[in-house]
Amino acid sequence: MGCIAIFGRRCATLNFNVASTLESVAQASRNVPPQTPAELTAVPWYVWSLFAAVVSVVIGGYWDISWHMSIGRDSFWTPAHMLIQFCGILAGFTCGYLILSCTLGRDPALASASVSVWRFRGPLGAFIAAWGGATMLTSAPFDNWWHNAYGLDVKIFSPPHVVLDGGVLAIQIGALVLIASTRNRSSGTSRRNLDWLLLLLGGMITMLALTVVWESTYRVLMHTAQCYRAVAIVVPVVFAGFARISEHRWARTMVAGVYTAYAMVMLWIFTLFPATPKLGPVYQRITHMVPMEFPLLVIVPALLLDLLEPRTAGWKKWPKAVAFGLIFLAAFLVAQWPFATFLVSPASSNWFFGTKYFAYFATPNGYDIRHLFVPIDYAAFGFWRIMAEAVLLAILSSRLGSAAGEWVRAIRR
Repeated sequence: MGCIAIFGRRCATLNFNVASTLESVAQASRNVPPQTPAELTAVPWYVWSLFAAVVSVVIGGYWDISWHMSIGRDSFWTPAHMLIQFCGILAGFTCGYLILSCTLGRDPALASASVSVWRFRGPLGAFIAAWGGATMLTSAPFDNWWHNAYGLDVKIFSPPHVVLDGGVLAIQIGALVLIASTRNRSSGTSRRNLDWLLLLLGGMITMLALTVVWESTYRVLMHTAQCYRAVAIVVPVVFAGFARISEHRWARTMVAGVYTAYAMVMLWIFTLFPATPKLGPVYQRITHMVPMEFPLLVIVPALLLDLLEPRTAGWKKWPKAVAFGLIFLAAFLVAQWPFATFLVSPASSNWFFGTKYFAYFATPNGYDIRHLFVPIDYAAFGFWRIMAEAVLLAILSSRLGSAAGEWVRAIRR
C-alpha cells in the first residue's frame, strides 16, 4: 500500500506539472491572430514521424522490461535503451523543425495552424512533444549516474524513471494533439486515415499506461484491491478520452483491441530470441527473452461501454461519468478475477498464456512459481475501502478523459 501511495503522489505531481504546461501553452494559443487553418487532404509526414516516436518508446519499454528480467541491466547502451531514447530524439527533431519552419515563415500553410509561445510559432502538439523530447534526453544521463551511484535496480518509479515517464507522457500528449488537430483540419480519406491513426495511438497509450502500473497488476496480485485501483487510475481516462476524440462507433473496443493484440504478439515473439543472465543471483535457468504477462481483459468493459454509448447520448456529463466508471470497474472485476485464478494455476503454463516464463531473479519459493496469489492481511474492511477508492478513481478518470477528449476534438492548431 505504501508503493501505491507513493505512486499516487508522484502521479499527482506529474499531472500538475503537465497540466500547468498545457494551460500556459493553451493561453498562448488564445492570443494568436485569428486565422483559418488550411484544410489538409493527405496525412503529413510529421504526423507519421511523431506516431513512430510513440511506437518506438512502446516497443523499447517492453524490450527494456524483458531485458531486465532476462539479462539484467548490464549497461546503459542496451538496444532497448537506445530505442526508448530514439523516441525523444525523433520527437525533438521533428517538432523542432516544425517550430522553426513556422517561426521563420517557411511553411505558410502550417503557420496558419500554429500558436505562439515565447515568440516561437508552431503547432500546439509540437511544443508539448518538444518539451517531452528534451525531458527524455535529460533523463538519460540522470539514469546512468543514478545506477553508477546507487547500483542497479529494476524499479519503474526510480527518480530518473519518473523524469523519463514525464517526457514520455508529454510526447504522448503532443502526438495526440498534433494528430487530432491535423484530423480536424482534414476531410475525406485523409480524415478517416487520421482517425484510424488516433485509435492505433490510443492502443499504444493504453499499453504504456498499463506498463506504468505493471508492478501492481502482476497476476499474483490480481486478487488484491490494489490491482483494480491501479487499473482504475489509468485506463478509464484513456478509453473515455478516445471515445470522445475519435469518430469511430467502437472507439474504446478498437483501442483495447490494439493494446490486447500488441501485448499478445510481443508475448509470443520475445521468447524466440536467445538470452542469458549477466547479473546475479540467478535462480531460474534462462535461455531466451522473458516476456511480460498476458494482457489484462480491459477489452471486456471497453466493449460493454461502447454498446451502452448510444443509449447515454443525452446524459449529463457527471451522471454519465459515474455510470461509466462503475460499469468499467465492475465489468473488469467480473472478467479479470476468475481469469486471474486460471492464470495463476498450472493450466495456463504454456506458450499461449505465457505464465511458464519467469525472471532469472524469481526465487523458488515465489508465489508465482508456486501458483499462489499473494496473501494480503487487510485491516478491518481494508479491502472494501481500497475498492471504494478504485470506484471513485474510475469515475474521476472517466470524467477527466471525457473532458480532455472534448478539448482535443475541437483543436485545429
